[in-house]
Amino acid sequence: MKRLGNYEEILNKIKEEKYFLLYVSMNNCSICHADMPKVEKIANEKNFPSYHIEAPEIPEAVGQLSLFSVPVVILFYEGREIHRQAKIIDFEELNYRIEQIRENK
Repeated sequence: MKRLGNYEEILNKIKEEKYFLLYVSMNNCSICHADMPKVEKIANEKNFPSYHIEAPEIPEAVGQLSLFSVPVVILFYEGREIHRQAKIIDFEELNYRIEQIRENK
């Protein structure tokens, strides 16, 4: 999972990439650290572009993307958010949504 350092990079990904996954976490969140490898594994197995941000490092993203809790997984497709999971990640649902996107590419 590639790490993004500012909100501009997120906007560029939204504009440039047909689809991708954004994983949002915080350093002091144990659930975030436990879920990240699982999300990364799903993305890698599906050859799905994935990016990671630390919420406190990019406060503009927190406001613009309405990130009220962590961890958060957001799937973007053709410049729009099409799926979001926050706090409790349903990995089966995430896998299903990624498959849907890959079928439509």
